[in-house]
Amino acid sequence: MDYLMTLAADPAVWVALGALIAMEVVLGIDNLIFISILTNKLPEHQRSRGRKIGIGLALILRLALLGTVAFIVQLTAPLFSVFGKAFSWRDLILIAGGLFLVWKATVEIHHKVDTQQHAETADTGRAVAVTFGGVIAQILLLDLVFSIDSIITAVGMTNHIPVMVIAVVFAVLVMLLAADPLAKFIEDNPTIVMLALGFLLMIGGTLIGEGFGAEVPKGYIYAAMAFSALVEGLNMLSRRAVKRKGD
Repeated sequence: MDYLMTLAADPAVWVALGALIAMEVVLGIDNLIFISILTNKLPEHQRSRGRKIGIGLALILRLALLGTVAFIVQLTAPLFSVFGKAFSWRDLILIAGGLFLVWKATVEIHHKVDTQQHAETADTGRAVAVTFGGVIAQILLLDLVFSIDSIITAVGMTNHIPVMVIAVVFAVLVMLLAADPLAKFIEDNPTIVMLALGFLLMIGGTLIGEGFGAEVPKGYIYAAMAFSALVEGLNMLSRRAVKRKGD
């Protein structure tokens, strides 16, 4: 208790907490976009439950990883080298997660673009059903990748476990509150789906690059995402204005 009171009285701790919360919320956007796209493929009555389970798993993973901070830090230690480039477990996890994200986003884009294939599967009834368990399994896999990245980022910003716990819980609560509105917005605006899939491709490429040692400043990534979202927002306003004139 004395330790917590000492932390609470330290202004530097509050500054670190604010910065860490902001960082965790931003990092959670990637996770939330992926969860929203996947759960929107489920039957409507299962979507909200799927999002809550997915985000709940993200919280459990993050808190569990915080309990093994010493082990997580060791994940950054070199494991082997290839052509002079050292790879750690963190690098391998980021590369695997990035490849999965690129593959998943590419498949989803293909399904969105290939309308003829959609029509044929609808006519023949051969479309592959999306299962609740399958969606949760995919969310769990990416939750693990994003959680490890999130905890390593937290360790780099503060040494105080209570500060990390508060920041992680706050960020996940924000994800939980934003999940349903974001998923509904994506579902109601088909062009947003393609934009979100483009974001996932970019995030996947960034994870792969980081795994190979190419550090891409996160500010550039999120600035590009914000600019793209702004342009798409203007396009949506333009389409609505044209529609009103037509009516």
